[in-house]
Amino acid sequence: MNVILLSGGSGKRLWPLSNNAYSKQFLQLLKAPDGEYESMVQRVYRQIREAGINDNIVIATSKSQQDLITVQLGSSVEIVIEPERRDTFPAIALSCAYLAFEKRCGLDEVVAVLPVDPYTEISFFKMLSKMEAAVKEQLADLVLMGITPAYPSEKYGYIVPKTGQKDSFARIASFREKPDKQTAKQLIADGALWNGGVFAFKLGYLMNILEQYLNPKCYEDVLNNYVKLNKTSFDYEIVEKADSAAVIHYEGAWKDLGTWQTLTDEMSESTMGFAKAGENCENTYIINSLNIPVVALGMKDTIIATSPDGILVTNNEASTKLKPYVDKLDLRPMYEERRWGSYEVLKSSDSSDEDDDMQTLTKHIHIKSGKNISYQSHKCRDEVWVIIDGRGDLLIDGHVRNVQRGDIAYVLKGQKHAIRAVEDVHIIEVQIGTNLVEEDIERFDWEWE
Repeated sequence: MNVILLSGGSGKRLWPLSNNAYSKQFLQLLKAPDGEYESMVQRVYRQIREAGINDNIVIATSKSQQDLITVQLGSSVEIVIEPERRDTFPAIALSCAYLAFEKRCGLDEVVAVLPVDPYTEISFFKMLSKMEAAVKEQLADLVLMGITPAYPSEKYGYIVPKTGQKDSFARIASFREKPDKQTAKQLIADGALWNGGVFAFKLGYLMNILEQYLNPKCYEDVLNNYVKLNKTSFDYEIVEKADSAAVIHYEGAWKDLGTWQTLTDEMSESTMGFAKAGENCENTYIINSLNIPVVALGMKDTIIATSPDGILVTNNEASTKLKPYVDKLDLRPMYEERRWGSYEVLKSSDSSDEDDDMQTLTKHIHIKSGKNISYQSHKCRDEVWVIIDGRGDLLIDGHVRNVQRGDIAYVLKGQKHAIRAVEDVHIIEVQIGTNLVEEDIERFDWEWE
């Protein structure tokens, strides 16, 4: 069985720890069996393997998440990069094309699709094998996993089986998307299940559908014509139109840790980082990713979270209403992890002269020993690098020289440049230009000796 994991998200409901580049599934806040902290994507990937599923696992995601996935899961993980975000239907179609054309999977092989971030048990992933068996036995073209509702939620879609939720396998009568609470109560009474976004089907089933859109002959055909695929969810485009769809019932524990309230319920410690909850603190969580202390006194049912992006102080219940406020901030991520290390924005400013559109941006860049940033150039900015620790090899326009603590390098617009760390390198980078964005980058090939 092939598994497609969908990794998306805007990262706004768990702000300030998550952002557009660092979505909730990458926050390492959950205790792993070995006592270390792991992220949601690490937990799900581990649980899939522990459930005995050892076949292809492909992660569909955007370019902005590629480095984080590689950092957290290792360089051997297979990633399908969406040319642009177009919802779950195009992402699944592209991933299936990858399996068919690049991995040479047979059209009779079963594909299971699920999100990277459910908080659940090993039994949940073992259910994938039952879904695989149902597809192989041709009980239905498309098999979904329905989850026993824990409460009448207005956040989830519902699957209504024809024969009620007590049957482990049932044909689907209808779907209801995010009903109001009263309707949700009635749906549950009628045997409806939560739709957890888990699907299974034969690879050929989806490839036949894809042919109706693009008739691709190779994987590149789908990549190059990705914009032609309808920008909509897999549920709307495929599931609700399917002639042969069924649901398998999962009765175990399952949660969407999509808010601070649900996430802190599963955290094993009430404080993380340089933090202290003092006298008379009750049901209070402090997650501090800054290198300055945070102390709380006399707080009840409170969540305090800090990062370079900002500071959140909220009542536990009110934390579910965070997203609209973050939507209005419109700030760039101040911290990102990359496969070569990480960077943090220290200061960003515009010129005070109305006739001068120059901007400056100061970063602290950390490049891990043995790693290097890509050979690149910029159109809109000059850069000044001050090496504050470590040793490395600096490359500018084809010329390599050794650098160490105290050295300074000047990189002008259009100059190709890179640096490789011989030992961990820390750099203060000052950008000066008119459009200081991460997208202002052109990459080139270079073979380090």
